[in-house]
Amino acid sequence: MKAPWVSSYGDLPFNLTYSDKTISEAVLETAAREGGFPALSFMGKSISYSSLAANIETTAKSFHALGIRPGDRVMICLPNVPQAVYCLYALNRIGASACMVHPLSAVGEIIYYLDEGGCDCVVTLDQFYGKFLEVKKQRPIGKLIVTRVSDELPAIKALAFRLMTERKYPKVQSGADTLTWREFLAAGECYDKEYVAEKDYKGEAVVLFSGGTTGVTKGIRLSDFNFNALALQTAVMSHEDVRHLKMLAAMPVFHGFGLGVCIHTMIYSGGTAILVPRFNVKSYAKLIKDNRPNFIAGVPTLFEGITGNKYLDGVDLSCLKGVFSGGDSLTIELKKKFDKFLADHNAGIRVREGYGTTECVTACCLTPYDKEKEGSIGIPYPDTYFKICQVGDTVEVPYGTEGEICVCGPSVMLGYINHEEENAQTLRRHEDGEVWLHTGDLGMMDEEGFVYFRQRIKRMIITSGYNVYPSQIENTLEQHPAVRRSCVIGVPDPYKMQKVKAFVVLADGYQDSPELREDILAHCRRHIAKYALPYTIEVKDSLPTTLVGKVAYTKLQ
Repeated sequence: MKAPWVSSYGDLPFNLTYSDKTISEAVLETAAREGGFPALSFMGKSISYSSLAANIETTAKSFHALGIRPGDRVMICLPNVPQAVYCLYALNRIGASACMVHPLSAVGEIIYYLDEGGCDCVVTLDQFYGKFLEVKKQRPIGKLIVTRVSDELPAIKALAFRLMTERKYPKVQSGADTLTWREFLAAGECYDKEYVAEKDYKGEAVVLFSGGTTGVTKGIRLSDFNFNALALQTAVMSHEDVRHLKMLAAMPVFHGFGLGVCIHTMIYSGGTAILVPRFNVKSYAKLIKDNRPNFIAGVPTLFEGITGNKYLDGVDLSCLKGVFSGGDSLTIELKKKFDKFLADHNAGIRVREGYGTTECVTACCLTPYDKEKEGSIGIPYPDTYFKICQVGDTVEVPYGTEGEICVCGPSVMLGYINHEEENAQTLRRHEDGEVWLHTGDLGMMDEEGFVYFRQRIKRMIITSGYNVYPSQIENTLEQHPAVRRSCVIGVPDPYKMQKVKAFVVLADGYQDSPELREDILAHCRRHIAKYALPYTIEVKDSLPTTLVGKVAYTKLQ
């Protein structure tokens, strides 16, 4: 049974009409319409749609002058700075693809991404120049383009930033294979050859790399159609006219959530993306105070940080029209805590939990604006279907039964790079003739079409023949007043196969002691079946996270 479209929640349409433009064509079309309205905001600088369009065209010419051609892939290894946005659409303009990579990746990881994507050209920040010198010792890079934050700041602020921050970084040595951003742009400013490519909007536009929390990190090929469909769907699901509204883009540009929702959806729709290159609680609070954004999107760890942000004490958040959580499981307790935070700060909304995977860019399911169910991740996007299948099979299970979440819709990826066996396992044609994405996630669906995420299938713990779901135990742990954050893993055991271990971060005001741990275990005994009880609780100052802020349970294992 495909999930029904729940049209009673608002007047959301069942079907949408999607663009046949490329992502760059769609954005330039919006820019022509919006003109002087701000497309981007960056460290106090406003970048209009007209300026965005001009920068995209110059950057496109520069890449073409450098020899980048249709079908090539270029690594964009940048935080949330305007240059990352220019490069994304500029490469698309000339028929090439942007491979988006986390700039904090280790040298070995960057080499892997270069090889996986077949990239011979890289754009990065001066802060990471030294790391790329190390990369080049092990793997040749045809062209390395190094930009600076100050390249996109007004003159006085740029000078101050160079003196206070950028002077600490190694000086860029220009040469045959290395260019500064200004040298790179200079080539485009005087370029007079044809550079715009005829491009299939259903072909590859962007490569994003899976988070790597399970298995091998893979390059995910996503099309213009995928991104434009996502933008239209997300704008409709927000239940707001996104045009001329502002989104605080704190999620990174190299992540589907950050790129697809926080940046592309906003620019596609005529809104403003407020770029946040680096997150800390003080600067984040200042951005909210100064910019009064209408939308905030993030992973649960971001919302956990916000609730304890003393710099937001007393701040009026009535400007917010939507707060969206995704990328990781939002526990019931954290949702309650953040909803209270919003209410206490005069926001007339509650956090809306969504679900998605990089294999469908990002979100494909969202809690409706006017109805929520405890523990649910919401209903599917328009034209997106969910069904729950037996794990490892295409056989659908009844409503209320757990199985693997499968998704079919316009944002589903083209496939992985160089992983044909996994493509065959992940993109499977079902008996209905449609290709379905097998997410590897465990969940269920109720008769109204609300979807419930349990966890990654590979994360399930089997102890004494019983299935134990870490997310359920984590939710119970976080109901205890002393527990701020938790993570549960399976530890090999010769008798039980696996036994359950819990890691917790204590809330402010609590000190670790044998008595406190026993009290937490006693709380678990009241709410958790005996076979699923943690055999021990380990208290930590913090939990490790992946580069995009998810709890990295594999590191704890």
